[in-house]
Amino acid sequence: ILVRADKERIEQVLSNLIVNSIKYGVEKGITEVSIENLIKNKVIVRVTDNGEGIEIDHLPRLFERFYRVDKSGSRKVGGSGLGLAIVKHIIEAHDEKIYVESEPNVGSEFSFTLEKIE
Repeated sequence: ILVRADKERIEQVLSNLIVNSIKYGVEKGITEVSIENLIKNKVIVRVTDNGEGIEIDHLPRLFERFYRVDKSGSRKVGGSGLGLAIVKHIIEAHDEKIYVESEPNVGSEFSFTLEKIE
C-alpha cells in the first residue's frame, strides 16, 4: 500500500505511538501495528495494545499539549505531555484524522487515516 505522506513525520508518529504503547503497557504485553484499506482513497493505520488503558474522562484531552494522565508529577514512566500533541499536529498537517479508543485494564487503540496513492 502506497500513501501520500511525509515519510519522516509519519515515522515520528508511528514511533511515538509504539513507544507509548510499550511504555504504558503491561509486562510481556502486546503491541500490534496494522494498516488496512478504509475507503477508495484512504487507509487507516492502527496501533493497538493490551496495556493499562486510559479512563474515559482523559480521552478528550489526550492530544492537548502538556496534558498527562498521571497527575502525580512523577516522571518515572510519563513524559512531558507533548508526544501525542505532536502526533495530532503531524496528522492534521496531512489533512487527516487521528482517533483513540481505550478501556481501562483492557488496552488502547490509536488510529489515523492517510491518503492512498492509486
